[in-house]
Amino acid sequence: MINLILALVGFLIMFGYLGGIGINKPRGMSVKTWCIGYLGIAIVFDVLAVVGMIFGYIWLTYLLVGLAAGAATGLALHVMHHIGEENENPTIMGM
Repeated sequence: MINLILALVGFLIMFGYLGGIGINKPRGMSVKTWCIGYLGIAIVFDVLAVVGMIFGYIWLTYLLVGLAAGAATGLALHVMHHIGEENENPTIMGM
């Protein structure tokens, strides 16, 4: 049960962070800063994955699964936004 909770916490952390900086548009920052934030997320994720594998931290593995799910959901919403733009309907799903 603790593993499920860790995955949920990871999801909420990542999805909350992405929502905070703006999934489709930067909030209170330049596009460059926004892109650096996304790059920072990827680098931290990679480092945590390596640390988890080297030291065998099972709890970190489940947290990373949740973080990955949150990132994938954020990316899916971002892509849906672009699909809406391609269809000349930028209000798809209220975004």
